[in-house]
Amino acid sequence: MTARITIVTRTKSRPVFLARALDDIFAQTFQDFELVIVNDGGDPAAVEHLTSQRSQAEQARITTLHHAESVGMEAASNAGIKAGTGEFVVIHDDDDFWAPTFLERTVEYLDDPAHASDAGVMVRTEIVIEEIADGRIEPVRREIFWADLRQITLADMLRINRAVPISFLYRRSLHDAVGYYNEDLPVVGDWEFHLRVLSHSRVGFIDGEPLAFWSQRPESDGHDGNSIFAKAAEHARYDALVRDDHLRNEVAQGGMGTVLYLSRVLAEQEELIRAQERRLDETVAKLDQVLGRLDALNQTIITRTSVGEFLKKPLLLARKLGSRS
Repeated sequence: MTARITIVTRTKSRPVFLARALDDIFAQTFQDFELVIVNDGGDPAAVEHLTSQRSQAEQARITTLHHAESVGMEAASNAGIKAGTGEFVVIHDDDDFWAPTFLERTVEYLDDPAHASDAGVMVRTEIVIEEIADGRIEPVRREIFWADLRQITLADMLRINRAVPISFLYRRSLHDAVGYYNEDLPVVGDWEFHLRVLSHSRVGFIDGEPLAFWSQRPESDGHDGNSIFAKAAEHARYDALVRDDHLRNEVAQGGMGTVLYLSRVLAEQEELIRAQERRLDETVAKLDQVLGRLDALNQTIITRTSVGEFLKKPLLLARKLGSRS
């Protein structure tokens, strides 16, 4: 029988994280899912050992794809998606995790006739800063990801990625409309996919307590690191390339008139901002001078007051002695 949800877990040489991910997935209150693990160039034996520890019923719902060499995050996602058949799809990377009701709440949302036109749904997400200590995952601190987020819009997504794969459950039919993940992108592939999704249809948002948790390890590198830190320069480069590709396509279809006009408006706004910054710098410099003068004056007053008080003491003492006699 076909499961309603295909969960795709990308992993590579991170057995500690994969073990936690398996516990997390099979602890969901909604159990009508299949799990496709994509081992993207890691040791097959380590993955097989972990899956063999699950119950027979759970093992029957797991499909494992082993890539002899890494094909990259987006190609791994596509391989996992195509290996599944679920009505809904979600990417659950090996180091991220969910609240137990994530699947239940998101499926319930998309099953609601009021949300029939939504291509998928994203949830309130929390960043969990972690570190690896003696082979254990230790949480360090937590913070809400985009605490001001109240809805998912293309306008916001154009500026910067406002979601991560662990937070997004969507309809499989979406791939027929917008295609799969762009395998030419070594990073920012999820953001580029979100742009195409939101260009095509709406995406819902479940607010409230976090239902998804994005694990980050700023101090880790190698297999235990996050690409957002380890490949920061690549993120900036491919962010620019994605924007340029989409702009090029837009110009090819509609000409440069609007783009040229908006570019000029943007340049003028940037010049206004720079002028404001220069005026602010000048104001700060003048304020520093005034504060310096006040500080010097204050020191002079303190010094004079102190000397005056010192000279007054003998006179006060003489007056007290005279009054006693």
